Amino acid sequence: MSLRLQIILLVFLGIGLAVVVNMVRKRILELKYVLVWLFADLVLVILVLFPSLIKGITRILGIQSTMNMIFFLGFLLSLVIIFTLTVAISKVTAEVRRMSQTIAMLDKKLLEAGSENTDQ
Repeated sequence: MSLRLQIILLVFLGIGLAVVVNMVRKRILELKYVLVWLFADLVLVILVLFPSLIKGITRILGIQSTMNMIFFLGFLLSLVIIFTLTVAISKVTAEVRRMSQTIAMLDKKLLEAGSENTDQ
């Protein structure tokens, strides 16, 4: 990997990191959902700074081409991000269900209290 390409990749990774950190700072994103992105950015910075690492990992795993290893890592990262988002959606769905049930019970109590007042 040429020095020029390494510098370009580091600049893009730095910009991406700055955007994510700024969004967390402005409370657009929550930190717990951003940790995967921060981890991915850190791993990519390490791989850009030390390109021989990816060649070594490729050799250890028995993958024929470095490009195949990069695609494999991208696929794994996608799976991790999808899993993280699935967990977050599940938590939000459970919370919405709980809140809907609470609202329904409160609405029923209000209707019952209103009907008792009109009966008197």
